[in-house]
Order: sequence, then C-alpha cells, then structure tokens
Amino acid sequence: MIDLLTSAIFWCFVTSRRPRNRFAQAQEATKACLITKTDINPFFVKMKEGATAKAAELGIELMTFAGKIDGDHETQQQAVESCIAAGVKGILITASDTKAITESLGQAREAGILVIALDTPLDPIDAADATFATDNREAGRLIGAWAAGQMGDAAADAKIAMLDLSASAPSVDVLRDQGFMAGFGIDVKDENVIGDEDDARIVGHEVTSGNEEGGQQAMEALMQRDPAINLVYTINEPAAAGAYEALKSFGMEENALIVSIDGGCPGVQNVEAGVIGATAQQYPLLMASMGIEAIAAFAADGTKPETSEGLDFTNTGVNLVTDKPVEGVPSISVAEGLEQCWG
Repeated sequence: MIDLLTSAIFWCFVTSRRPRNRFAQAQEATKACLITKTDINPFFVKMKEGATAKAAELGIELMTFAGKIDGDHETQQQAVESCIAAGVKGILITASDTKAITESLGQAREAGILVIALDTPLDPIDAADATFATDNREAGRLIGAWAAGQMGDAAADAKIAMLDLSASAPSVDVLRDQGFMAGFGIDVKDENVIGDEDDARIVGHEVTSGNEEGGQQAMEALMQRDPAINLVYTINEPAAAGAYEALKSFGMEENALIVSIDGGCPGVQNVEAGVIGATAQQYPLLMASMGIEAIAAFAADGTKPETSEGLDFTNTGVNLVTDKPVEGVPSISVAEGLEQCWG
C-alpha cells in the first residue's frame, strides 16, 4: 500500500513537471539584434523606433547597438559578436564598413542567424540573407535630374560640390553619389567608384561623416577651392544643414542650390524653408519593421525574404519632395512629405 502510494506521488510529481517544461520552452522569446551606424541621426532613431515597436508587437526580444559615429566599424563588429553570443535568430544591420563587416556576419550566418542589411547593402550584397532598402541609386538620380531641370541651361556651367559620407565609401555612399551624377547628366565612368569622373563641373568631393559639423567643414573646404559653387549634393540632410551654414558664412547661401536624401522631418522642413531645394525621402521605420517581421517568419519556419522584382534587394520606396516640381521628374509636395517624414 505504501509502495503504491509512493509510486502515485512520484508520477504525479513527474507529470506535473512536464507541462511546465514544455510551456517554458514554448514561451522562450525569439531574440533579435538591431545594429545601426549611430543613435544620433534621426534616420536611425526612427529605424530603432520601428524595430522596437514591431518586436514588442510580435513578442521578440530586441537588443540594439549603434556606432559612436558614422563609420565606427569596430563598435559594430563587437555588436555582431555580442549578438552571436546571445543566441539571436536574426541581425538587422546598417553597416558602416560594408566590406569589413562581412567576415563577422558570415560567422553569424554559419551559426544559423538570419542577417538582413537595412538601407546600406553589404559588399557583396549576398553577404546578407536579404537587404531591405531604399533604391539609393534611384534616390540620387531623382535629385540629380531635379537639379538639372531646375537649373536649365545653367546646368552646363554648374560648379558642383559633392559632400559624401566617408573615406571607406560604403555602398549607400557610392549609390547616392553616382545616382546623382547620372541624373544630372555626368559621365560617371565606373558606377561603383566615387571620384573617377572627369567632368570639369565637379569642384571636388569631401566627406562629412553624415553629420552637420562634417557637412559644414566639407563645404568650407570646397568653397576655398572654388567660391563660385552653385550646386551642392549632400549624402543626407544633416550634412545639407551644415553645408548651408558654411554657404552663409561665405554670403553665398542665395547663390547655391542644395539637394539631399533622407526625408526626415527636419530635412523636409528645410525644403519648406528654402534651405534645401529638394530631398529624396526614404522610409526607415518600414525597413526596420519589415526586418523584424522577416526574423519572426524565419524563427517560425525558416522562411527567408524574397527580393523585389528586377532587383537584388527588397525596395522599401523613395519619393522626391519639393514644392518646385520639374517636368518629367516625379515628386510629392512638401505638405505630403511632412505627413510621411520622421525624426
């Protein structure tokens, strides 16, 4: 009788434990990482917001990391290593050095982690499982074509300042720079290389680190080279704001047209104020939220994202924002841009 009672107690204990173990396993959260270039640029702030909101909605545990400045490869590499050690199912990354980071991300993929590049394609692009991005070459082409149309006949004698991102020339830098030139009608030679063109209208290239201070310093350097600059390409809107301050210091702000890419609220407001002539708006919140959804699908059944038709990445859209439309160049108004802006 005692043996039967002891046995019954034992099996009650065992069976009562089993469901709780299974339940605990089922409730273990999927982990994911978001690694951005900085946590200062409004573009990446909005990207983090989108990823955080979608992760909370889907019950994903999200870890976030950012470089100290745009171009901080070492911090991003350390972040990838931390994500691998944490056992995440997916990594979303906007890479500062699109070539150097591929080795670390390759280790992540070997560990069964889904790697998705956001905004900035890796070099090569297939070093990631997927890329969710603006068509950055098209974004550049739009502002180049708009600038050419806006300047009209004067475009043939333009003096152009090229304010790029960094000396490492990550893919987003190349795509926007070369897209702008192609849109403006410049022979870009090798479309994968910045600065090899021989068009006399290009005063020069300077890097900005994608921030206002860098934009101002870059513009000052180019104005010293040629104070007659009348068209300024900028990698993003913080750099554009810095370029404008430099032009003001030379008393030239009314003589130069600035074009840019991003579509953040401060940038679109600068279009409204006349600081920037036109900007190409992209959608970082959408990129990041789609990335989290892709990680959730991968965690559930191993599904990987598909590319957009005719492209080797998933296109998340771009619109030219200006109140001075040019025939043949599709655009939306500043009011529409403000409705869709971020930051």
